[in-house]
Amino acid sequence: MELWDIYDDRRRRTGRVIERGKPMKQGEYHLVVHVWIKNSKGEYLISKRTPNKTFPNMWESVGGSALVGENSFQAALREVQEEIGISLTPGNGQCVFKFKRQTNFLDVYLFKEDVDITKVCFQPDEVCGAKWASPETIRKMIAEGEFVSVFAYLNDLFG
Repeated sequence: MELWDIYDDRRRRTGRVIERGKPMKQGEYHLVVHVWIKNSKGEYLISKRTPNKTFPNMWESVGGSALVGENSFQAALREVQEEIGISLTPGNGQCVFKFKRQTNFLDVYLFKEDVDITKVCFQPDEVCGAKWASPETIRKMIAEGEFVSVFAYLNDLFG
């Protein structure tokens, strides 16, 4: 059972929690992170969703929801560790965007780190592949329907 802190519309914790999958009330939000890992070649580490998930077999960045008591940076580090088995160096990352969306606050992190792709370890039922991809390759994958297209900030991220 995954529990999330509930935030108000000004991004303040309300002291209430909700179980993942339960409906939230109007004006309630939870905290979500997207984590992009960029290597020294300018490529991004992307992961492939398992067939049992929404957007099955599609590529994306690592991400997920913050658990009760976590801030977004802690959630970013944990999600990468859980989903692909990589421990990122905290000093190599920073939050580059913050968005308020319909039911969540989204923080987007960029880590500049040369991760050894051979050490990636997939979380069962979450991830079934990982690879490095250039911004051009990711854009092509979006156009071809292979990449989750919910990342409206990509042009700004890729600069």
